Amino acid sequence: MVERSKGVRLDDTYAALAHPVRRELLTRLREGSGTVTGLAEPFDLSLWAVSKHISVLEDASLLRRRIEGREHHLSLEPAPLGEASAWLQTYREFWEGRLDDLEGLLRGSRGRRRR
Repeated sequence: MVERSKGVRLDDTYAALAHPVRRELLTRLREGSGTVTGLAEPFDLSLWAVSKHISVLEDASLLRRRIEGREHHLSLEPAPLGEASAWLQTYREFWEGRLDDLEGLLRGSRGRRRR
């Protein structure tokens, strides 16, 4: 098996999350595993279309497939989501720091006006 770099895996994760159907599939899998047909049921899409979305999630390593006879069971593989969250966290810290700086400036300018 070819090892993928973290950058490529992160790209795959965000690309997979870019579509609302795929995000909803992951949300449903968060509740527990399900079959392809069961997961496709609430969508106004063909089984083929939902299967294509599932393939994108599989390619991004966001889910795992287990086959029992004719049924395909899917379960969430959350590790790539943790990596994506950790990457975003660095920007949250950046913006919180910027907001803290802005708050300090505003508090300082308010104090000067009162004098």
